[in-house]
Amino acid sequence: MLAKMFAEGSEGGYFMNPGDVDSTGAYLIDRSPTYFEPILNYLRNGQLVLDPNINPEGVLEEARFFGIESLVPQLMEIIMSRERSRDMMPLSRRDVINALILTPITAELRFQGVNLAGSDLSRLDLRNINFKYACLHGCRMVGTNLSYCLMERADLSHAQLEGAQFLGVRMLCANLEGANLRGCNFEDPAGIKANMEGKNRTTYNRVVWYIMIHTVLQNNNHPVILSPSNQINN
Repeated sequence: MLAKMFAEGSEGGYFMNPGDVDSTGAYLIDRSPTYFEPILNYLRNGQLVLDPNINPEGVLEEARFFGIESLVPQLMEIIMSRERSRDMMPLSRRDVINALILTPITAELRFQGVNLAGSDLSRLDLRNINFKYACLHGCRMVGTNLSYCLMERADLSHAQLEGAQFLGVRMLCANLEGANLRGCNFEDPAGIKANMEGKNRTTYNRVVWYIMIHTVLQNNNHPVILSPSNQINN
């Protein structure tokens, strides 16, 4: 396309009209200069260089418009690589809040197998969500309501769960190694018990789960706080 614009026709003049001409004799092409600049540099030196703030999809459309086919595979690979990188990135607090807002209260919200590592989900109402196989490593969930969630085989290692609500939670074979569970509440007035069967018991997690889950423990009307010294033998 770009070559045809300035190719001479059989009857003189250009094969295609490249565009208007300004007072200095420069041809004006009605295309985006932002996306055309990388193409122009590619035509000059044969190497594709994209600034981080330039969308490769815009450059791809320009390359296709001008018929520069040698650029298309390179741009497609860049686009696919960026998409793969985004897929591997953990969801943020904003992503979770958006999902909560958009999901009807009658529908099930599923984060099964989702990467949420390192996210700050403190003080959110996350009741009844499916977190099965989810990666919650290093998450900050201080005061978060996780009641009745499905957290089977979820990775909660080194998560900050201080003061979180775990009423009726199902955490079969969940990994809680190094997690901070200070002041967590597992007591349900209705009598529904949390299922912690098969959980990771290493280091801090060798606390008295059985007592926390199956017995009402209170001290001056506050949940009993268990320290690492409160351990049971395997």
